[in-house]
Amino acid sequence: MRFAPRTRKIALIAHIVAMSAWIGLDLALGVLVLTAVSTGNPAAYQAAHLIGVWPMLIASLLTLATGILLGLGTRYGLIRYWWVAVKLAVNVLMSALLYFSLRPGLYTAAEYGRRLAAGDTAAQPPEQLLYPIFVAPALLLFAVVLAVVKPWGRLSRRGDPAQARRNLGRRGPV
Repeated sequence: MRFAPRTRKIALIAHIVAMSAWIGLDLALGVLVLTAVSTGNPAAYQAAHLIGVWPMLIASLLTLATGILLGLGTRYGLIRYWWVAVKLAVNVLMSALLYFSLRPGLYTAAEYGRRLAAGDTAAQPPEQLLYPIFVAPALLLFAVVLAVVKPWGRLSRRGDPAQARRNLGRRGPV
């Protein structure tokens, strides 16, 4: 299945917008976490939870869905080229980490912010909030670079009818 040029452009625009939203939310989360950790501001902990869970998860899933759509509707395929397969793996991994790792951590951070705002001095600050805000943007930037540079070539030439015809022409008929 190949998209018509107009359909491909619409899917590509949707993919770029979803990815841009994800990057923007991730950077905003980084600013909030750095603010929360450096100032101890309870509102920053709570706001980090608000933008860092569901909006980012939705943006990551939209990026995944539009990427799969582009893979199915263009010549690049889903697992035909290394760069597409790596982008797909990065997206799936990061979406899973958002839900299973970052979500509980940000929930704990929001709870800590609520306790701080209520005057609880015995509350313990959440751990490991800084790691995701540096790793996630780096992985998202890596995915953008892959989309632009398109390195590494094809995964396999087997099953490629055009390549089979070229090979047959070189060896002659059997």
